Amino acid sequence: MITRNQFPIFKKHPKLVYFDSAATSQKPQSVIDAINEFYTSTNAPVHRGVYASAEGTTSAYEGVRDQVKEFINAKHREEIIFTSGTTLSINTVVNGFAQTLSSDDRVLLTDMEHHAMIVPWQATAQWMKFAIDFAPLTSNGRLDLSAFKNLLAKKPKFVGVTYASNVLGTVNPIKEIVALAHQAGAVVLVDAAQAIAHMPVDVQELDCDFLVFSGHKMYGPNGVGVLYGKKELLEKLPPFIYGGHMIESVSREKTTYAPIPAKFEAGTPPVAEVIGLGAAISFIKGLGWDEIEKHEQALVEHALEMFRGVSDVTLLGPLDSKDRAPIFSFTVAGVHPHDGASLLDRSGIAVRAGHHCTQVLHESLSLGASMRASLAIYNTKEEIDVLGTALQGLKKKLYG
Repeated sequence: MITRNQFPIFKKHPKLVYFDSAATSQKPQSVIDAINEFYTSTNAPVHRGVYASAEGTTSAYEGVRDQVKEFINAKHREEIIFTSGTTLSINTVVNGFAQTLSSDDRVLLTDMEHHAMIVPWQATAQWMKFAIDFAPLTSNGRLDLSAFKNLLAKKPKFVGVTYASNVLGTVNPIKEIVALAHQAGAVVLVDAAQAIAHMPVDVQELDCDFLVFSGHKMYGPNGVGVLYGKKELLEKLPPFIYGGHMIESVSREKTTYAPIPAKFEAGTPPVAEVIGLGAAISFIKGLGWDEIEKHEQALVEHALEMFRGVSDVTLLGPLDSKDRAPIFSFTVAGVHPHDGASLLDRSGIAVRAGHHCTQVLHESLSLGASMRASLAIYNTKEEIDVLGTALQGLKKKLYG
């Protein structure tokens, strides 16, 4: 059963209307307890010691790898790489895959991608000289599949696509996109940062080659994320970060890398954060996807109805609830997004303002910025109504 009482921040701040979960989610008590228990009772390094607490910590750490494997239905536990978050996961793939490209090759992204997907490819393209294409969106904020197919005709070697837009709330038809990309001979990386907390993700069903997400957007701690990759691709991919643990042997002449997943987990890993990620997965599974999706679908429908009833507000993205995450970006006529967010904060409503690391998307909409209300399982219809009332009086507060 979903209840706000599972999140201690709302006990301390009962009137807080937190609508910034797309940036970072709040943490349930079970996740906080798991991290606290690790540091107070079992703190030890992993993969190094043979004493009891070190072996216990290693077992717990590797146990979370098995949890993630089951959570996203990966075929092999070795396909689960722990990173610091989505950004490092993407950079790891881009850095390795870009080394296989030449100046005649192309990469295909979409206009709704986060900077974490766009910038690494642009940086590598500067020295590899390959081309990057962007698939446009339709007027209702969905991926233009016709244009996407036409761009696939250029035979890109790689396709990067978000599962759910962090601005529009659009949930892309990933299974279809992956199939189309594979038919064109492309490798596909799916950014699931905005999907992982809202819907079940099955990498085998999607058949994606890589998939990435962060713990802190799915009720887990900051500083931990996951890179999933098909085993055969990860084995070919060169490491991105070098150091301890990711080696098999080192001599004065050469280094032999360890097998996956260790090859991609150099240095001291974020053990407490991984433990917290495991607790977050247990929390989500305890609620159940049916309960989560039912609750959030009701929030989406209620929010769409609320936005339709507020004058001078333009909602970005799909205006229907089908294939839509509870993420709502909007503008208010005559109100700069930063001013609007500051005024909403005075009413105890926390929303995001800016370009949300999607300047390409905002440029395509002829906008410099927007406000964003992103919801999660701890939000309520009543809070949506509070936002609606505050939006109605926003211009009056600003202009008197």
